[in-house]
Order: sequence, then structure tokens, then C-alpha cells
Amino acid sequence: MSTATPGSGTRTGASMWKFFVFSAIGVLAFFVPIPIGGTTTILLDHLVTWVEETVPGALPWYALALIAGGAVLPFATGTWRRSTTDAVFALARLVGLVVGVMLVLGVGPAWLFADDMGPFLLNALVIPVGLLVPIGAVFLALLVGYGLMEFIGVLARPLMKPVFGTPGRSAVDAVASFVGSYSLALLITNRVYLEGKYNQREAMIIATGFSTVSATFMIVVAKALDLMGHWSFYFWSTLVITFVVTALSVRIWPLRSWTQDGAPGVTPQPEQDAEGPRLAAAWAAARETVAADPGIGRTLWVNVRDGFLMAMAILPSILSIGLLGLVLAEYTPLFDWLAWLFYPLTWLLQIPEPMLVAKAAALGVSEMFLPAALVTGSAMAVKYVVAVVCVSQVIFFSAMVPSLVGTQIPVSIPRLLVIWFVRVVLSLAIAIPVGLLVF
Repeated sequence: MSTATPGSGTRTGASMWKFFVFSAIGVLAFFVPIPIGGTTTILLDHLVTWVEETVPGALPWYALALIAGGAVLPFATGTWRRSTTDAVFALARLVGLVVGVMLVLGVGPAWLFADDMGPFLLNALVIPVGLLVPIGAVFLALLVGYGLMEFIGVLARPLMKPVFGTPGRSAVDAVASFVGSYSLALLITNRVYLEGKYNQREAMIIATGFSTVSATFMIVVAKALDLMGHWSFYFWSTLVITFVVTALSVRIWPLRSWTQDGAPGVTPQPEQDAEGPRLAAAWAAARETVAADPGIGRTLWVNVRDGFLMAMAILPSILSIGLLGLVLAEYTPLFDWLAWLFYPLTWLLQIPEPMLVAKAAALGVSEMFLPAALVTGSAMAVKYVVAVVCVSQVIFFSAMVPSLVGTQIPVSIPRLLVIWFVRVVLSLAIAIPVGLLVF
């Protein structure tokens, strides 16, 4: 028996302007490069840059406030007791707070203030992420809250489910994850997971398969390695390689056997196969989402609140775990040892400087930009391969892993390391032949 009230269909139809207007604003913010002041990038990046240039002196203190809140929160809420991983990362947040205080106040050992140590983490990662996540949350509400994900989900289900093992709605998430920032991507994934529209396996596939660095940061890598003359080829080939690696990795342990439980206490909302014409079913799914809209104010508030909470979780971990990775890379032979994991493959595929490429591949797990810095004087094929792998690996501990731990998606660090290893091996196996063929 229908529970619709008289005229509800008319009201829903009349309110479908929200689907077009709000979704268009979300797409504009996340996906459309806009030239402003001689720089062409997405609207979110322009907004963050504007804030950075307008109030630069206040930003370290703003970041420190978020770091302090994030360090205290696990102990105030008791979440540090949930698991060993939560306890370790809660401790890491406290360490991050100490590092943040030292960096902002300018006190501490000299090595901490080397350009590629603390200042790099604070200025290149912590402050941009601290701005990007809350600002992006506003547009995220418009992107995912007004039927676009459901509409595209019905249309994309025949591709996403068999290829990646994820719902059709994850098509929007996957593209936003690759084109945008890992922090915003994980914000999207976490929101959809908490709504019961992803189970844990699906959320982990999206988080570890697509939530890589932004297209904007890929430009930084391309510039550093003199690849801007091949930018279109580099960008599109990296996107294809990343997606192919994801399609393969979901069929390999541990993702293949990851639990399919939903978020605790959340009613699962699995996608249903479309009945009748697919386009009509997609439109009906979008209408249903718009009809359930609690109001733009409520939608924005929930997403902005979650954005600040995620930023608070991410920033202190970047300063502790990220700093640890940089120190290990700079002062220990750890990554020289890890390079031997990949050397047999790089040697077999006959890439120039196989040990250097192997070390660069190993180094990426600490911070994705470090591999690029290692091969600036190498052959173009080497530069291309390293530039691809540092993006397609997705997982790195200076920022992406803290961002993932900052979500409510359960994370296993040992399994995460296995996924990283699988992705690097597959990325090398695909990128090296492509690089040797083209360059």
C-alpha cells in the first residue's frame, strides 16, 4: 500500500531543480578546470589558494587548533580503546600535536626545520588539507546529496560491479577520488559508507583503489620531472593504469576476501538492479533521493561538521607518521632494503637504472613525492614510470593513510601494506612497458 501523500509526486517533480542546480555546482567545484589569474585548476583548488594568500599568517595557528582538537578527541570520546590500531593512531596524534607546536612556535631540533622535513609537512600537506577538507565538504554535500550518485549509479552499475566489484554509484566517487584530493575522496567514501550504501569491502576498494593524489599535485610531479610536454599522455595513461591496477587488485588477497559487513548500526542500502529502461530507473532513483532531502541547511551542516572532524583526525597524524617516514627515508637504509622487493621485476623488464626505480617505488609508501625527487636526473622512461607509480600506488603514510584512519572505515595496517605492495608490483608491470615503448 502506498504511503505517499496527495501531491507528493508533484512536489518531488517540482523540487527536481535541486538535482540539476546543486549537482551542477558540485560537479563544477570538483571536476571542471577554471582559468583564474593565469592558473587553471578546479574551483576548490582556487578557493584554497585564495584563502592561503589572503590570511597566510593565521593559517599555521588555524592548523594547530585543528591538530590540538584531533589529538584530544580520541581520549575525550574513548575511541582510542576500540582497537590496537586506534590506540596507536591516538598516540600518533599526540606526537603530531607536539611536532605541530614546535613547528608553529619555531622551537626544536635543527633537523626538524630542514626544508624537506617539518616545513614541507606543514606547508605542503597540513595547511592545504586543513583548508581543503572543510571547504570541500560544502560542495561535497551538493555533489552526493541530491541524486547525482544514484542517477549515475544506475547507469554505471553494469560497468562498476563486474570490473571493480563496487556499486554503480561508486563511479562518481572513483572519478572524484582520482581527479580531486585523497582527503576529499575519503570524505565522500566515508559519507556513503556511513549511509549504508557501501559495505566494508566496497569502501576499502574505493579508498585504496582510487583515492590518490589530486590532478593538481600530478602537475607538481610532472613539472619536477620535465613531463609537462607530455602532460596529456601522462595524465590519461596514469588514470587508465590506476584503474586497471584496481580492477586486478580486487581479485587478489586481501581485497578479494575483505569482509562485506556494513557500518555498525547502519541499515544497509544495497543497489537494486534497474527494472525497465535503465535511464528511467536512474531518474526514479534520483527523484527518491531528492524527495528525502532534509533541507539544504541540514545537509550542509552535517557535511561541514564531518569535514572538520576528518581534518582534525588527519592533520596530527600527518605530522607524526609523515615525519617518521621522512626521517626513515633520509637517515636510515630501510628503503634501500625494501627496494630489493621490486628489483627483480624492474631488472627483468629492463628499465634503465632498475635499482633506482625499485628504490623509488619503495620510497613512495612514506610520501608520494619523494620518488620523483629521487629520479630528476634520470632517463625520460624512468621519470615516466616513477611518476605513474607514485600516483597509482595510492597508499602512502605521510597523508593518505592518516586520512583513511580518520574515517569510520575499519583499517588493518598490515593488510594495507599488502595492498600497497600488490599495487606497486602491478603498476610497475604495466607502466614499465608503456614507458619503454613511448619514451
